[in-house]
Amino acid sequence: MAMSFAKKEEGVYTLDVTGYVCPHPQIYTKKALEKIQSGDTLEVVFDNPSSSESVSAMCDNNGNEIVEKISDGGKYTFKIVKG
Repeated sequence: MAMSFAKKEEGVYTLDVTGYVCPHPQIYTKKALEKIQSGDTLEVVFDNPSSSESVSAMCDNNGNEIVEKISDGGKYTFKIVKG
């Protein structure tokens, strides 16, 4: 499955990295956050449980806030507001 990054609406973007294993979800999340403006929201969808820890740590280190974490049957969605 291919990674997809798209603008959902004004100030909201979605990144789907389902099917990827570490460190790819974290790397793609970092690159996507670099493309958007401060205050914009990035919704990251992934299915690798260990990626939640690495993405969370990266956000903490870079001043981005995870405002919502959803876990649904092995699929995870993080809503990240760029700091």
